[in-house]
Amino acid sequence: MSRSGVETGKAIESALVRLEYGRGKKVKGNKISIAAVAKEAGVSNATIHNRHPDIADKIRVKQGKEARKRLNDKNEALKKAKENVGALREEVKELKKDLVKLASINATLISENKLLKAMRDSNNITEFRRK
Repeated sequence: MSRSGVETGKAIESALVRLEYGRGKKVKGNKISIAAVAKEAGVSNATIHNRHPDIADKIRVKQGKEARKRLNDKNEALKKAKENVGALREEVKELKKDLVKLASINATLISENKLLKAMRDSNNITEFRRK
């Protein structure tokens, strides 16, 4: 049984609203496209394009807003990631400085340890004890 143009238009509009709110019966998620709306409404893509161009334009506008939102979200995530990378690079720089300091301290301690062992093993050293 075929629907009238008005009934088809209402079905398409309803499908669009359902998809906007993620409540599709046939299509899961809330990704808006002419194909998704057509599937949800039970019509062909051509029906939307040819018989309901006003609704097709609405869908395209919503697609553009959705695409801009996704792009803005990705740009925001990228900005945060770049800030995080900058902070991590600064942390690495500080850790490298600390590593150089620790290597220097370690080399000094190794040298002092060798000297003390040599003094201990030498026969020329007399031990002094405090009373």
